[in-house]
Amino acid sequence: MKKTFFASDFHLGADARLTSAERERQVVRWLDMVATEAEAIYLVGDLFEFWFEYKTVIPKGFSRLFGKLAELRDGGLPIYVFTGNHDLWMFGYFEQEFGIPVFRKPVQREIHGKTFFIGHGDGLGPNDKGYKRMKKVFTNPVSQWLFSWFHPDFGTRLANFSSQKSRQATPPAERNWLGEDKEWLLQYCNRKIERGVEPDYFIFGHRHLPVDWRLGNGRSRYLNLGDWMHHNSYAVFDGEQMEIRFFEKEGRVVSNWL
Repeated sequence: MKKTFFASDFHLGADARLTSAERERQVVRWLDMVATEAEAIYLVGDLFEFWFEYKTVIPKGFSRLFGKLAELRDGGLPIYVFTGNHDLWMFGYFEQEFGIPVFRKPVQREIHGKTFFIGHGDGLGPNDKGYKRMKKVFTNPVSQWLFSWFHPDFGTRLANFSSQKSRQATPPAERNWLGEDKEWLLQYCNRKIERGVEPDYFIFGHRHLPVDWRLGNGRSRYLNLGDWMHHNSYAVFDGEQMEIRFFEKEGRVVSNWL
């Protein structure tokens, strides 16, 4: 049986453990590897550190990733992209250029008899009220129209500067597991279950921490895909089992049952 792969938070355009260019090559190697046994690939947000689609301008860089996506789609492999908080300004380029659907909200899918609730994860859960207000501004058509009048060089520098400052302001302790009572995406999953939404798997990114957590109903699992800035983590579903793996790097999964 072919496999379904999930990955998120490449953050191409920002240097981390590797430079952005090195990480892009690594992502392409991963796509080459999984494509041989994939029936579908889900890229669950924040592919880029910043992405804004001007009508006639495509951000510089990422040519290797784009070439690989085009090759895989031309070969018939289904690929699905979700917007994240860093690349929510997608306006049709992926659909028109690659034939890749782009989702801006979580979706529920059935894959080989299992139910998946998939989304990037930003703006979900009980906390992060400041970002939720900011997201309303970012997704407002008037705000997007005003930003489009910035010269691309200025707009990109401004966005990358803001993103860098935000990342520097994140306390190091928040990059670690905070405990079941403070992990807001886990709380979001349990609240969905309380309201009658009980998929087999909740799949999110955004948290930058590989997590596989069995939820309160004893059946559903919350998986966070981690990131490629530090972890090189992804998830694979083989039709029966779901597992978080690491590419060209050893890693550890936060879990309450493994």
